[in-house]
Amino acid sequence: MKRLLMAVWFSFPLLTSVCAQSPRVPSWAKDAVWYQIFPERFRNGDPANDPTGIDMELPATRAWRVSPWTVDWYKLQPWEERHNRDFYKNVFDRRYGGDLKGVIDKLDYLADLGINAIYFNPIFDAYSLHKYDASTYHHIDKHFGPDPRRDKKLAEDETNDPATWHWSSADSLFLRLIKEAHQRGIRVIIDGVFNHSGTRFWAFRDIQENQQRSRYADWYDIRRWDDTSTSVNEFQWKGWWDNADLPEFKEDSLGFILPVRQYFFNITKRWMDPNADGDPSDGIDGWRLDVANDVSDVFWKEWRIVVKSINPQAYIVGEIWDDARKWLQGDQFDAVMNYRFARACVKFFVNTGNGRLTAKEFDKELSDIRKDYSAETNDVLQNLLDSHDTDRLPSMIQNPNRDYDRNNGLRGNADYNIQMPAPDARKIQRLMVLFQMTYIGAPMLYYGDESGMWGADDPDDRKPMVWPDLSYDNEQTHPFPGRTRSNDRIAFDGDLMGYYRSLVHIRIGHEALRRGSFTTLLADDALAMYAFQRRTPLQSIVVIINNSEARQEATLAAEGTFRDAVSQTQHKSVGGTLKVSLEGKSGLILVKQ
Repeated sequence: MKRLLMAVWFSFPLLTSVCAQSPRVPSWAKDAVWYQIFPERFRNGDPANDPTGIDMELPATRAWRVSPWTVDWYKLQPWEERHNRDFYKNVFDRRYGGDLKGVIDKLDYLADLGINAIYFNPIFDAYSLHKYDASTYHHIDKHFGPDPRRDKKLAEDETNDPATWHWSSADSLFLRLIKEAHQRGIRVIIDGVFNHSGTRFWAFRDIQENQQRSRYADWYDIRRWDDTSTSVNEFQWKGWWDNADLPEFKEDSLGFILPVRQYFFNITKRWMDPNADGDPSDGIDGWRLDVANDVSDVFWKEWRIVVKSINPQAYIVGEIWDDARKWLQGDQFDAVMNYRFARACVKFFVNTGNGRLTAKEFDKELSDIRKDYSAETNDVLQNLLDSHDTDRLPSMIQNPNRDYDRNNGLRGNADYNIQMPAPDARKIQRLMVLFQMTYIGAPMLYYGDESGMWGADDPDDRKPMVWPDLSYDNEQTHPFPGRTRSNDRIAFDGDLMGYYRSLVHIRIGHEALRRGSFTTLLADDALAMYAFQRRTPLQSIVVIINNSEARQEATLAAEGTFRDAVSQTQHKSVGGTLKVSLEGKSGLILVKQ
């Protein structure tokens, strides 16, 4: 059965041009259960490739070291204390050594969880821990591979001409990762950060050195050139959100200039069909596009043609936080990260009092999203609850009644609760994931939510992954001097992982949950209960949610016998009426027998 499923999963057409008969969105994405990996914090599989203080370009007096994986997150290391006792002045210089070998080592973990699609945060060579400041797009980060020293030297003679590009050891390891993921039935997409690069990007460095004389002088939005007749460096450029560390590529009414467009087209081909043989099965399966609304739609339309010509079944998902109809008309993206879904879920499941949506209001918000997009788009939206850009789900639950992704960390909200989630918060987390895994669209998990991790917004949402084979120090340090907190145990939560695993496998095992129609059956404001049906011609599933604190009874018009996919208990209708009792903050997934 496993081999059969993998054969079906990878049976996409190997075409070299976009076929008019091909569906607009990739069929496989309807069956995806996504897992988002922040590479530097997922697993250190090869300590030999860890960066040094020299790699970090820090003075030797800092005595900088790679941070121990399992220590108290907020505790300053000796070299940090000597530099600055402010946690938030140190944390962005931290590196924990996560790499591609660590991901390869844990592919079986992901497969067992039921994951069949990975979204990687940026993996291209970059200085920062987050890699949104690319130094190049045609090489994987040297510290994610086995030989960073060799890889650094290898790139010295390269230009924007693909004929000059080599395959580094990190590149080769990433191709191995793709192969091993595909062997397990797992698709792979990567982050495309095309709006801006870092200041260490090879073309920008050439501009810094040669100014107007650089062959890349028109690649970036330069505001002022340096006047060599003065002692002051007047060189200025446009940075993303005025961040000078992230210089933006220049655009006009036609999008990026031709050489920049061609460079992005070339790196797209490199990672989608690495050996350029016309068979994309050895390449990535798609792209997630960072700050997609900051890039010209002229470029996205041209780029989509390139992507689909390489692999018509490639998946293109944009980072759009609000209404995305403009980008989902068929000539740009297949889907977006569904933050609208996340906001609705938090307002219904997490908020209290006047900040909470009623069942009817929740149903309407979901209905509005479905109406705004086509049926095939709704099937492949990445339905997330949290990400690298938000506080983690359990911490959201501990800090209710805020606008989504607002006031979600200590730097902007001194009252934010950073402690371990209470049992009631875990109960809500379980209910939200049950809904996420049964609703229309493709669910996405953020690494570590299933293992019990919690945390405020960046940087606290990017802690090292909690693994069952490692022993962690308790988290008991408060980042602000003079403040105290609870002494919280950090350990892999096997029960929570088992619950996530069961829900993922329930979704994978029932076509109605992946591809079925959606019908609201109940939206009871008084009882705070919500029920819906997912249905295919051969399968019918009823999901019932009790969002109140108290045990409630739901009454639905239904015929037949149903089995709860979680508890395996049976429920029979009587006289065309199905009555079920649910404890507070719980749900049922009733499969008609």
